[in-house]
Amino acid sequence: MMNGPDRRTAAACPRPAARDSLYTPVRVVDLDLDEPGELRSPGGLGAADPDGRVLALVRLHGHPLGLVTATGTAGESAALRRALVDAAHRELRVPALSTATPAARPGRVGRARVPAGRPTVSVIVCTRDRDEMLPRCLDSLVRIGPPLVEVILVDNAPRNDATERLVRTRYGDRIRYVKEPLPGLSRARNRGLAAARGEFCAFTDDDAIADSRWVNALVEAFQSDDRIACVTGLVLPAELDTKAQFVVEQYCGPGRGFEARSWSLKGSVDDPLVQFSVGRFGMGANMAFRTAVLRALGGFDPATGTGTPSRGGEDLLSFQQVLAAGYTVAYQPDALVWHRHRRTMEALAHQISGFGVGFGAYLAAAVSHRPSLLAELLRRLPYGVWRWHVSHRPGARTGPADVDTLRGLRRLERRGLLYGPFCYLFTVWQQRHPRAGGRLS
Repeated sequence: MMNGPDRRTAAACPRPAARDSLYTPVRVVDLDLDEPGELRSPGGLGAADPDGRVLALVRLHGHPLGLVTATGTAGESAALRRALVDAAHRELRVPALSTATPAARPGRVGRARVPAGRPTVSVIVCTRDRDEMLPRCLDSLVRIGPPLVEVILVDNAPRNDATERLVRTRYGDRIRYVKEPLPGLSRARNRGLAAARGEFCAFTDDDAIADSRWVNALVEAFQSDDRIACVTGLVLPAELDTKAQFVVEQYCGPGRGFEARSWSLKGSVDDPLVQFSVGRFGMGANMAFRTAVLRALGGFDPATGTGTPSRGGEDLLSFQQVLAAGYTVAYQPDALVWHRHRRTMEALAHQISGFGVGFGAYLAAAVSHRPSLLAELLRRLPYGVWRWHVSHRPGARTGPADVDTLRGLRRLERRGLLYGPFCYLFTVWQQRHPRAGGRLS
């Protein structure tokens, strides 16, 4: 149907040659054509000298252009860099910008205007008992640093004080630690929203790594148009080490492409499903809002999101509510984060099932908040089901793949989609009657 990550875009998916093993690990690197002599690891966390198959994000003047692949050999990094540069010029549209001044270079992210007296952006990260991966996320954020950014870490219903000790000993006053005792991602995000002091609030996940230009690109997008109340950005894989990480990129690679876009309900709308297929806009790992607007909308619905039977949908609902309030949602690929996908097939199957449940819960929540949407949803449903079926044909865009695995994931998502509305209604009831308990799985 009209679900989560936009299936029409597979930009983040590597396409192995037929002779390659289907699940050979792929090293992800970052290459700027301004500095073709250096490959960086995702998030700029140091130089990379990969051996074997490589997936490279190609940039020009910091602006992401696309993805290319090549194969490297230990001790021959120069040959790998040349192969990647050649592939970039052969496969991507590389503007002739070498003689342009920085101000004239299209797509370049400039220096955001920073108001005096307070941070421009409050970056909110929600976590629960994931201390082993949290430092890479937080390290990438503190490098962005003030005065543009404040970082808020929301510890959601922790089992112990390990996360608090990690934050206070490793980061000190560079990160604001707050605790949300009630479980649920939406509750945690609302706790961070309440604590935010920035004009804009940006959200990412504890398994993500922020690009150094991420926050600046978000601010530039907001400052380009006062009607923009939500900005999402590009999400690329930080690693492709396991079968599960490769398969999720084939199934629903979260890349939304390398061209800026925007959506609004005002004027002519080409897509009649725009209010319902909001998964194309972005995802919760990389989204930002005008803080005042998000607060006026009531924040995130606590009956949606990870940590509840609804299992997701809180990000999609927020996108839809921004549209319904008359604002614009913008996608800016310069605002990049790198995501560490689930490493096992069991975890991936649970995640894909959650995509379906979360999307069904989102539709139920949207109608619950605005009952007038029900008639339009029912009227658009046949077209939505047809488009979802076409977009899920295995192998249509992904190259060589385990078709049976992809079909199995599609069945899991479809089953979850049917459960989603009931999960949302149960979550609402559960939160209104906390003493009654109950469990829905």
